[in-house]
Amino acid sequence: MTADAAPPAEIPPPSGPLRPTASARTGQRPVGSARVSGGFWAARRRTNAGVSIPQGPRRLEDAGNLANLRAAADGGGDFTGDFPFQDSDVHKWLEAASWQLAETPDDDRLRADTEALTALLAAAQDADGYLQTHYQVARPGRRWQELDWGHELYCAGHLIQAAVAHHRATGGTALLDIARRFATHIDAVFGPGRPVDGVCGHPGIETALVELYRETGERRWLDLASYFVERRGHGLLGDGDKSFPGAGYWQDHVPVREAGTVTGHAVRQLYLLAGVTDLAAETGDAGLRETAVRLWDAMTESKTYLTGGLGARHELESFGDPYELPPDRAYNETCAAIASVQWSWRLALLTGEARYSDLIERTLFNGFAAGCGLDGDSWLYVNPLQVREGYEGHRDDQSARRTPWFRCACCPPNAMRLLASLPHYVAGTDGDGVHLHQYATGSYGPVSVETDYPWDGRIAVTAEEAGTWTLSLRVPAWASGATLDGEPAESEAGWLRVRRQWTCGERVVLDLRLRPRLTLPDPRVDAVRGCAALEFGPLVYCLESADQPRRLDEVLLHAGTALETEHRPGLLGGVTVIRAGELTAVPYAVWANRGPGAMRVWIPLG
Repeated sequence: MTADAAPPAEIPPPSGPLRPTASARTGQRPVGSARVSGGFWAARRRTNAGVSIPQGPRRLEDAGNLANLRAAADGGGDFTGDFPFQDSDVHKWLEAASWQLAETPDDDRLRADTEALTALLAAAQDADGYLQTHYQVARPGRRWQELDWGHELYCAGHLIQAAVAHHRATGGTALLDIARRFATHIDAVFGPGRPVDGVCGHPGIETALVELYRETGERRWLDLASYFVERRGHGLLGDGDKSFPGAGYWQDHVPVREAGTVTGHAVRQLYLLAGVTDLAAETGDAGLRETAVRLWDAMTESKTYLTGGLGARHELESFGDPYELPPDRAYNETCAAIASVQWSWRLALLTGEARYSDLIERTLFNGFAAGCGLDGDSWLYVNPLQVREGYEGHRDDQSARRTPWFRCACCPPNAMRLLASLPHYVAGTDGDGVHLHQYATGSYGPVSVETDYPWDGRIAVTAEEAGTWTLSLRVPAWASGATLDGEPAESEAGWLRVRRQWTCGERVVLDLRLRPRLTLPDPRVDAVRGCAALEFGPLVYCLESADQPRRLDEVLLHAGTALETEHRPGLLGGVTVIRAGELTAVPYAVWANRGPGAMRVWIPLG
């Protein structure tokens, strides 16, 4: 490589969930090669690889998901499960397994499990390509007639995403062939002049079709994704606002381009907007881009929790009104945190702006990490910011208590696939250089990183290839007093840019000064007025009853109390705690790992 070469432009295509085409109008693309090798996320990913993913097939067997596929394949048996979308859990696990195989290709057991489930899907698929066991086994006469609650397209979307992942990770086509047959069937059924003019009650097909277009080069998948986005908001689901739950629940109340804010079921809204952003990237549609940015702004300004959590209401798993952010009644589904990361990453690549990665960081380290138990075998479906003394739980298994699995088991395999593909979300590249969006020890294209982030703000970046290019380092919005190689560092719109002729092995050190801080809420959030929260770097902290000298409903945080930090290697896998007088706070990311107990993020000021 010559001294004036630009290594990032020569990085091979990314192998993760997003692979924009060469013609995509996007500011950045994921780097081609990314690996997390140490620190906070490496530990979480080891647990995911060693515990969570391997137990997936057993969980799916016990819950009846695999029995449904066998019933569809054999033409007999009853449908098992309470929901028509049981198949989606299988598909999400297959996606997680595929991304893991990309990293550990010699895992023979995982490969065998993946091949066995793929063969089961092939056997269950109908001759015309249709594949959704609820309607194959339980309601064969109702295919494509219950689009509001049936989730057929939603399941198809997760199948397609799993197939793309498997093809990118292993080169195998067996799962991709199944997905393409189903997509071909959908293309024959939906659209102008076709048997069905409609959209799915749960988005997800849109992003999948865009990625299928990216993987195969077939334009019809991009056109079909566009059809599903543009037809939403025309009263095609349910009975409009005349009956429960109302058109806004599934974002069918107004055309996407005209929407003024995020509303309804949080996960559905975010999956839809991820698809909108994908379409904007591939088509260059300025209107779709403006829509995505406008709705992200509305969400972050008045409907996002301090932890990055989304969904204020247990009722319908939905967003609430602006500034309706109760800590104790927060829903904050783990899947909503995952969807937020996926959508914000698309916007970060589309626009090149650092603020989207600021939210990704906040969500990953708090709203998402909390949903995954440290043991890799327990999960939170909902993630409130307060659990009271004497907490009695909630209906079914969607409570603030860690659970091995759920009747609606969308969250565990969803978390598995995000953790398995997480390196893909760390760095982006453009024609001029590499952008580090997140900080984790590992290698990302032409650079390697060493850091103990988030416990330490020192981030050492080493050039692994020579040439003249720009290294862009994100300086988080919470950071102040950042230095580069010991000198004060000035960032521009969240990016600290270092352009030079690099030599292989050359190192720069970004230091983000970490110190505990007191955060006050927006005064318009009535539920926590008069309270404060504790933060340290990207981490939000909470009080758990196990650490306090008195009941949490009696605790006050006195003005002027000194905040001190202490790293405790033996606590909760090794964490830094914040001490405020007699109070001890732990990262929200690790709460509920010591059994039931009270917890609170927002602490009354005294």
